[in-house]
Amino acid sequence: MSIQRLRTEKRFSEIVIHNGTVYLAGQLADDYAGDIRAQTRETLANIDRFLAEASSDKSKILSVTIYLKDMADYAGLNLEWDAWVAEGATPARACVEAALYDPRVRVEMSVIAAQA
Repeated sequence: MSIQRLRTEKRFSEIVIHNGTVYLAGQLADDYAGDIRAQTRETLANIDRFLAEASSDKSKILSVTIYLKDMADYAGLNLEWDAWVAEGATPARACVEAALYDPRVRVEMSVIAAQA
C-alpha cells in the first residue's frame, strides 16, 4: 500500500494519506496575534483547505486532538468549533492543555479523516 505525503518539510509532512485515511499534522493559525477565537477560526480554515487538498472534507473527520495553551480558552474554542463542525458528523475528540512550541500559539489540532 502506498503512502502519499503532501507539503513535506524537513521534519514532517502537513498531509499524509494512506489506505484512504488522511492524517494532518498539528494545524495552527498562521497569525499568532489573535485571541483564541481568531486562532481557532484560522486553524479550522487551514484544516478545511488541507482536507480539500487530500480529497476529503470536515464531514469525514474521524478524530481530532486539540491542544490548548490554557484550558481557560475552552469556551472560546468551542464557540468557533460548534459553528464549524459538520452537523451530524461530529468526530471523536480529545482536548488537552499543553505547552505549545511558541508562547503566542493558543491552539493546535491534529486531525484524522477518511478520504472522500
